Amino acid sequence: MVAPADSKSSARWELYRLLSEPVRLRLLALAHDEELAVGELAELLDEAQPNVSRHAAALRQAGLLAERRQGTRVLVRLGEGVESDPVVADALVAGRALTTEDGSQARIAEVVAARDAASRAFFSRARDASVPDAAPELPAYLSALALLIPDRKLAVDVGTGDGGLLDVLAPVFERVVACDREEAQLARCRARVAARGFANVEIVQGAVDDPAVHKAVGRSADVVFAARLLHHAPKPAALLRSLVALARPGGAVVVLDYARHDDEAMRKEADLWLGFEAPELKKLARAAGLVELVVRPLPSPWASARSSSPDAHLPWQVVVGRLPTPQQGARS
Repeated sequence: MVAPADSKSSARWELYRLLSEPVRLRLLALAHDEELAVGELAELLDEAQPNVSRHAAALRQAGLLAERRQGTRVLVRLGEGVESDPVVADALVAGRALTTEDGSQARIAEVVAARDAASRAFFSRARDASVPDAAPELPAYLSALALLIPDRKLAVDVGTGDGGLLDVLAPVFERVVACDREEAQLARCRARVAARGFANVEIVQGAVDDPAVHKAVGRSADVVFAARLLHHAPKPAALLRSLVALARPGGAVVVLDYARHDDEAMRKEADLWLGFEAPELKKLARAAGLVELVVRPLPSPWASARSSSPDAHLPWQVVVGRLPTPQQGARS
């Protein structure tokens, strides 16, 4: 931890010495603005990755940086509460001036966007256009189940892909908006919708925060679904906030995604994150404004029955939360 202001002068001297290196000042400022992988920091700082790792380790040992491991990647961010130290606060001002001058601060957005490039390329490739078969009785069963669900006027399937979730949503909800930004995915989705005869499904091309999606949904969704989408997101916290922005007060957000795992091979499937810890998901959902949160693991046979699927071996989980109603907001 950072030494408090009234600690021994030698500890303060060490802190001043640690922060006398311009590379560390720049690194600290960049980590304050965004959680970044060491490789991404090396790119922004135009430094060799081992050199960046060495500087980051020194800052971490002093409690100025926190790190999080994702497989072989190490991500770093500013340590919690360190800005309250006047020396660190002054170092951040100096570091921000340096990163503004060299342009690295402005390039953070480009680095984060680059995380998305592999994902977009992966999903833009057309694959087998055939529509997988569902149990023929499934729509009838789900329509009967729907009578037990009070709020089912509108559901949103964000990142619908080939529309697999629509086999469940369309028989239950009066109206479904399915969106995806890749036309190659939507072509398969349209084929599914046509084959199933889902007249209540509206397909929109666009990301979750695209104006076309907001025009179709407004803030009136009873439930917003995101199935296996979060681990592809360059900024999971931002994606969750965008999902919440589609739900009405009292509406629900349902996120299905992988639990934490260490299979680096999944990066070939455009996975940016190797799943999430349950507390991490809960924290992200709470920060996005959701309440009444529940995180639950899913039995592995439910997740992927196809042994040939690349994610058949991965653990799945679901997080469900609701947007507060005005009454709940007033009570809080």
